[in-house]
Amino acid sequence: MQARFQGTDSYVASDDLRVAVNAAITLERPLLVKGEPGTGKTELARQVAASLGLPMIEWNIKSTTKAQQGLYEYDAVSRLRDSQLGDERVNDVKNYIRKGKLWQAFEAGEKVVLLIDEIDKADIEFPNDLLQELDRMDFHVYETGETISAVNRPIVIITSNNEKELPDAFLRRCFFHYIRFPDADTLRQIVQVHYPDLKQELLTVALTRFFEIRETPGLKKKPSTSEVLDWLRLLLAEDLSPEDLQKDASNALPKLHGALLKNEQDVHLFERLAFMARRKG
Repeated sequence: MQARFQGTDSYVASDDLRVAVNAAITLERPLLVKGEPGTGKTELARQVAASLGLPMIEWNIKSTTKAQQGLYEYDAVSRLRDSQLGDERVNDVKNYIRKGKLWQAFEAGEKVVLLIDEIDKADIEFPNDLLQELDRMDFHVYETGETISAVNRPIVIITSNNEKELPDAFLRRCFFHYIRFPDADTLRQIVQVHYPDLKQELLTVALTRFFEIRETPGLKKKPSTSEVLDWLRLLLAEDLSPEDLQKDASNALPKLHGALLKNEQDVHLFERLAFMARRKG
């Protein structure tokens, strides 16, 4: 019977997220995870690997990343240089093949978790260029004439921040899950995993303040789970009390607001709200 993901002691996974992970494993399809930045998409792959006792291979996608790099790269320039120097390595083209993350996952001696992180950063053609390789779990190396096939089909987890639409043909091959921002009770559980000694009164006031900030109309970037954890860490480091976090008309900005508000427009928004509150007062 295949192992099932149940979450870990350090990662609070909702019921629907656990169902999504296990469904993707059963179907042997990539799990495409979307959600706001900071909601734990990348961490999910690490926790799945830890929960199932599997190694993890991580492929971080950038705007310049090409799909071919995930398979392999042929270093023709080095081979030409070595041929000019009379190096005997040039007689074997394999000396100039660099294995990509998919190749590493395919030839691993055991099942692995393969994370393709932030796929939406790459060119729009990037997902299409990986369709066949992720579907059939093999690819051809033209320079050597060999076909690389997965010894053990990896568990593939793909994350996206929704910066651009992904092609329908790619979506059809994935099991999809959107990680919603946690409600107050779930967020409290997440915080208690990271800061078990945090006093309940401070946690209640801090989370109330956090959700007030997050739900403020006109906010350009809502603070995420990772940002509230950073903020709470600072509150503990500064030994602030619940009273220190209480909202007042003179200053709508929370204490240590730089951990929560990440652009000047949002800071100015809270400054205007404080100004308006003072005028009404």
